[in-house]
Amino acid sequence: MNQSILKAKENTVSEIKDLASSSSAVVFCDYRGLSVKDISELRKSLREKGAKANVYKNTLVDRALAEVDGVKDYLNGPNLFVFCKDATDGSLKELTKFAKKHEVFSIKGGVVDGKIADGKYIKTLANLPSKEGLVSMLLSVLQAPMRNLAYSISQVASKKE
Repeated sequence: MNQSILKAKENTVSEIKDLASSSSAVVFCDYRGLSVKDISELRKSLREKGAKANVYKNTLVDRALAEVDGVKDYLNGPNLFVFCKDATDGSLKELTKFAKKHEVFSIKGGVVDGKIADGKYIKTLANLPSKEGLVSMLLSVLQAPMRNLAYSISQVASKKE
């Protein structure tokens, strides 16, 4: 094999490893049937969320993610690989919204926090509220007992008057 081709493949594997290590989720998507315009639209919306979408050879991705069991099961056919810095940053929501809009696009599965996940799990993650939303819900739940106590005390005080 030509030395320059081998070096290019090694660089690509290294690039994939770097992207995967700095991402909390790597999603494998089937993009067959999409136009270049559609893919560009998806890439733009993902870039706004801090995610990156690339097409790589499956064999190179398999080498880069060799430490994750089960990756090979999802590496068949052409794949679009989406690297999400944070699984709760809205990029997964963007992917599922795009998949609903374009029937030929599908989320096969991926790697979330170093573990293999199927498409159904990734769609479930996408439907969760953002970190800010979850923190807001938690604070609301924590404040509820104090709010109820204050309301009860004010009702008792108003009855005594």
